[in-house]
Amino acid sequence: MNYILLVIGFALLTISADWLINGASGLAKRLNISDLVIGLTIVAFGTSAPELVVNIVAATEGSSDIALTNILGSNIINTLIILGISATIFPVACKKSTYHIEIPLSALAGLAVLLLGTNFFGLLHLEESRNGISRFDGLILIIIFIIFCTYTIYQGLHNRDESSNESYQAMPIWKSILLIIIGLAGLIVGGELIVNNAVTIAKSWGISEAVIGVTVVALGTSLPELATSAMAAIKKNTDLAIGNVIGSNIFNGFFVLGLSSLINPLSSYKNIQIDAAMATGSSLLLLIFIIISRKRSINRIEGITMLTIYGIYLAWLLTTL
Repeated sequence: MNYILLVIGFALLTISADWLINGASGLAKRLNISDLVIGLTIVAFGTSAPELVVNIVAATEGSSDIALTNILGSNIINTLIILGISATIFPVACKKSTYHIEIPLSALAGLAVLLLGTNFFGLLHLEESRNGISRFDGLILIIIFIIFCTYTIYQGLHNRDESSNESYQAMPIWKSILLIIIGLAGLIVGGELIVNNAVTIAKSWGISEAVIGVTVVALGTSLPELATSAMAAIKKNTDLAIGNVIGSNIFNGFFVLGLSSLINPLSSYKNIQIDAAMATGSSLLLLIFIIISRKRSINRIEGITMLTIYGIYLAWLLTTL
């Protein structure tokens, strides 16, 4: 029954995130907000809503292992699995601003967890003596995210000609609000189902919550990004494929993790150094692939390499059960 409820939770998260995005973008379009701003804010938030809700539930219930590993695992899967799959479907090209700013920030998100989570800066953990992400750390992460959002919206508004297509359709206000309410409710219920049943399953198998969080939970909450990027690659819209993933990594690493630690400081766990190093290294690997490419893209061979690296990492994880 726990497995069935876990699957139902993932299904609810995925469907509810889609309803939330449709309702919010439809309302924004009705209010004459531009497609570009909708994409930079509502859609970016919507695809990361599953991670956000699961982390809020986990932090509230004191499951810090789930909260930390969900973010690290999601960012690893986003980069190695989702971009790996996208690149094998069609080579993924990258804009200059993406590899100059967004991808380094994605790597910084993993590095921040590695340094803050292991109390590298010591004095920042005045609230508690344990290793982990403190409330002060969380505040720093959110400030970095706000600066990034300000920059992104500023850049978007000054390059609106590049995104003039009508991607979002207006809908009646009552329908938009209904979809938003149902979407939010579904996300909350789905998040509760995932956290509670993931913890129960981990205990029944005698394995840590961290291993469940960095694999099963992380994969489940990354389903919206997977669907969005895979479809973008099939349609050869590679800007969306890579932008969706990197934007989600930044949102997860700075805002979601920052908010989670403000709700409840997050304790470190056994393999945090390895997981955080993987999250950082996967973004750096992506950056290297793009820099050495004349076309500033990830080709199919590099995509397969990324998938292989994740397979090796997963095999290592299974040996730690």
